[in-house]
Amino acid sequence: MFFANIIKAVILGIIEGITEWLPISSTGHLILADQFIKLDASSSFMSMFNVVIQLGAILAVVVLYFHKLNPFSPRKTTVEKKDTWTLWFKVIVACIPAIIIGLPLDDWLEEHFHKFLPVAIVLIVYGIAFILVEKRNKKQTPRWTTLNDFTYQAALLVGLFQVLALVPGTSRSGATILGAILIGASRFVATEFSFFLGIPVMFGASSLKIVKYLAEGNSFKMEETVVLLIGTLVSFVVSILAIKFLLSYLKKNDFTIFGWYRIILGIILIGYWFIAM
Repeated sequence: MFFANIIKAVILGIIEGITEWLPISSTGHLILADQFIKLDASSSFMSMFNVVIQLGAILAVVVLYFHKLNPFSPRKTTVEKKDTWTLWFKVIVACIPAIIIGLPLDDWLEEHFHKFLPVAIVLIVYGIAFILVEKRNKKQTPRWTTLNDFTYQAALLVGLFQVLALVPGTSRSGATILGAILIGASRFVATEFSFFLGIPVMFGASSLKIVKYLAEGNSFKMEETVVLLIGTLVSFVVSILAIKFLLSYLKKNDFTIFGWYRIILGIILIGYWFIAM
């Protein structure tokens, strides 16, 4: 039973690592996976597990972008250190809407929308949005092509788009990338800012989930802790590969294929929902 849980944690970690940074909704994939790969654990542990393994994904961004995100690096000039601090301030500004709007609505949205049909519909809606935005984008010249040019106002607007990701199936990276492109960011600026914005947001969400889990009277048993750590570690390794793939892919391609993928996945979820009724 314990070994089976480890195998399942590895699979779920792979799913999280791939889908967290690609704009295809990790929640949608984990909901589908949950129908076939159930950990032998309580529902409260499963709910916490699916969020906390995001810590591995966060660590992947920190490792890959450590120099860029480190304002104390001795290899940076004074100007570069100032630019790094400015980037972090922009990330903080972008987090404000999620803190103000997201925290009060988090439990309600999870209760009412963390289900097959709502997630499937949201997957399809944002899939169509990506296709339409990329079609429009071919006729547009990006307003911001570097993160240094990206303004505080733009960061705040992206933060508002991130609030939309509270609805399961949206995809946090999907909402922020889509929002950034819509207001004039290049694909690379939109993608990297989405990566960086995920660090405080996902760390906060994971920490909050752990606090809630413990506040409900739960505790971490040894086997559950091992399963959680393995899922997180796998998420970290796979996230590094997924991020490198996405950045390489975007050198010659756009996000249209991810839009079509979301639509197909949404249709599959709806079909499964009808069959399971």
